[in-house]
Amino acid sequence: MLHTSLAPYLLWAKTRQPAAIDLAGSNLLHCALDELPGMAQAIDISAPNDNGFAPVVEAIAAHYGVAPARVVQGMGCSGANFITMATLVSAGDDVLVERPAYDPLIGAARLMGANITRFERHASNGFRIDPDDVRKAMTPKTRVIVVTTPHNPSGVQVDRKTIGAIAQIADSHGAHVLVDEVYLDAACLVAGCGETSKSAARVDGPIIVTSSLTKSYGLAGLRSGWAIAPADTAERMRRARDVIDNANSAPADRLAAFAWSHRAQLAGRTRALLSANISRARAFFADHAEFELPEPPNCSVVFARLAGQTDSASFVQAMLDQHGVALAPGHFFESPAHFRLSLAGKPEALERGLERMGLARRAGVI
Repeated sequence: MLHTSLAPYLLWAKTRQPAAIDLAGSNLLHCALDELPGMAQAIDISAPNDNGFAPVVEAIAAHYGVAPARVVQGMGCSGANFITMATLVSAGDDVLVERPAYDPLIGAARLMGANITRFERHASNGFRIDPDDVRKAMTPKTRVIVVTTPHNPSGVQVDRKTIGAIAQIADSHGAHVLVDEVYLDAACLVAGCGETSKSAARVDGPIIVTSSLTKSYGLAGLRSGWAIAPADTAERMRRARDVIDNANSAPADRLAAFAWSHRAQLAGRTRALLSANISRARAFFADHAEFELPEPPNCSVVFARLAGQTDSASFVQAMLDQHGVALAPGHFFESPAHFRLSLAGKPEALERGLERMGLARRAGVI
């Protein structure tokens, strides 16, 4: 018997029709073993990783400039998010989530028995966050405030001043802020700044930052994720993980440690790939005003709106059926007028996909 999905977007992503040009996902182009010489030889089926694999934990801590005691490993960013919810949320608590949102963040809270409350990131305001909207949405039972930066789905970043204001609101209510930064390293690499220079991990307060090696470094198969939390919260999270999945795969941890030791090479790959794709996307959208964006493309995803349309579903389906291009429908992100497009794949695929979007426009699909 099929059950209602807690994360409809992920169910769709796992079961959707294949496409010749897939711009619907958002993982950075897969990094093959032969792109990092020596990686295959780093594999081992065992590792002392009961409370995290020390080489990985220490590398993550150094990356953010925090103590290793603040680092909690998880199975991907989604795993780290789930551990956070399992640690901080009980049945009947409130979890305050941005809207539009990435639905697994909502599903994880619901699985804990939480009530979902919302604050808006308005398209009319470029999907930015107004801390007053967060403050007004708080309740006495709010335990976690959830934000993403860059925003999934729009790609808009939240500045550290705004994160600080949200952290103060959370602190005054005895709550935490969960900041999913899975796209941030890549965005910072393209912008030419340090990968963690804009991280909420640098902001004081009850903040938990999550990320992984997936979206920014092309290593989705390792399922290597983490959380940066206050030390006491991090210890609670490790104990919660004891009854979730206990520990990462040892071979994956070995490979993740190898990847961290070659981060400069991975960062260069990401910078080159995304910089080229973002330049292509900026040129395309500058020439096609019928696709409205909150700001010029700056990260792995863009969230375009069809000018004058209230629902993108027919356009998205036509792109798949008539042009072989997969896009992510906006209704999965509570914004049916929009669609999400990935800039993280092969440059030639993006170029062909954008060209076919232009052809569809000229053919009157929109």
